[in-house]
Amino acid sequence: MTTLRLHNSLTRKVEDFVPADPARVTMYVCGPTVYNYVHIGNARPAVVFGLLARLLRRRHPNVVFARNITDVDDKINAAAAQAGVPIGTITERYTRAYVEDMARLGVDAPDVVPFATAHIAEIVALCERLIEAGHAYAAEGHVLFDVASYADYGHLSGRSVDDMIAGARVEVAPYKKNPADFVLWKPSTDDLPGWGSPWGRGRPGWHIECSAMAATHLGETIDIHAGGNDLMFPHHENEIAQSTCAHGGKVFARYWLHNGMLTFDGRKMSKSIGNVLVLHELLDRHPPEVLRFLLLKAHYRQPLDWSDSALAQARATLDGWYGVLRDRADVVVDESALDVPADLEQALCDDLNTPEAFAVIARLADEARKADGDARPAAKMALLGAARFLGLLVQDPETWFQQTVGGDAIDAAWVQGLLDERLAARAAKDYARADAIRVELAARNIVIEDSPQGARWKVVGNDDRAA
Repeated sequence: MTTLRLHNSLTRKVEDFVPADPARVTMYVCGPTVYNYVHIGNARPAVVFGLLARLLRRRHPNVVFARNITDVDDKINAAAAQAGVPIGTITERYTRAYVEDMARLGVDAPDVVPFATAHIAEIVALCERLIEAGHAYAAEGHVLFDVASYADYGHLSGRSVDDMIAGARVEVAPYKKNPADFVLWKPSTDDLPGWGSPWGRGRPGWHIECSAMAATHLGETIDIHAGGNDLMFPHHENEIAQSTCAHGGKVFARYWLHNGMLTFDGRKMSKSIGNVLVLHELLDRHPPEVLRFLLLKAHYRQPLDWSDSALAQARATLDGWYGVLRDRADVVVDESALDVPADLEQALCDDLNTPEAFAVIARLADEARKADGDARPAAKMALLGAARFLGLLVQDPETWFQQTVGGDAIDAAWVQGLLDERLAARAAKDYARADAIRVELAARNIVIEDSPQGARWKVVGNDDRAA
């Protein structure tokens, strides 16, 4: 079996992945703060590390994968106040939307989905443990982590404390011993969510939530912790500090994985610029499989530039692969017996090398297109086995070509009626009517392909139709 190798942000090297317990592999991925619909960049870690979970499950008998929901946060409080609704209305609405959007993207559900508000007791206990160990202190209803008490602070991001203070929006408060000290617990006014604690009614800070949830469900030391590289500092850096100190110096996470950020037409996505792409809206405008393809196309550690041309190219590539399956519709295979080709697994074992995995699928599609005779079933099986492991080619080919840009199905009976009328018009040499039908269908982004098997049709985007 090919050795799985992963880039460990902690060591800045690609290393063999050796779990602490091969019989129980643990992975934690930072999930969303549910105050609004997520943007497309938030979907990248879910898609990428969901694929990693699939790969781990092929190699280990028990993988416990947790992806949390942050449902207590000042952004949630602000969203609820602006909408004039209870905070629970906001968190329930956008948690449900996130789960639905991930399912549409073909992201496997995690084994554990911990909510921050369900772990208040564990968070309070973690704060108490840190105070007792001399790594945290209470001040004016707050509990703060004492950064100076942890000598390795900054190791993950490779920054000095001074650099981190200069590069972060650090709250300067009179109750802090050090400007870099971060909040584990903070007081709540009557209009904000709050829970009883030894320091008064309050709510947790962001970082302590993940430490408590990871320890509760996965253990004090976990194998893999993953998320976007924008979380490396301060979130992941703070998680390491508080978890290590609360658990007597135990390693918190043995491997740290971070995905690169998304840009839009070469520019950073920013609300101030107005180029943030909301995933929920993209899923309504494009087939979800196209979005998944593009999220996996670049290597996960590299930046990914999102553009209309990249979407069009993704759709065109999938059209080509689905075209092979449509042309081989007469080749019957047992899809329950699909397996992952060795060369695809080898590519993914090389630090999730999805560009190489896509090259493997392209080659298998070409082989399936050219295969003849007895070689056709095996070639089709290899293509399906490789693509579906990446969550691609999951639809019936005819369904794929007959969906709208947003993924909805066209009325196939209506189209077929026009095609039958077109066939009759051509037989009667009424070419004007036949051409009018083609134009009528083209106005709905439907193109006709005449083949030896008869007329076929597919839905294309505006760019494809113009071409």
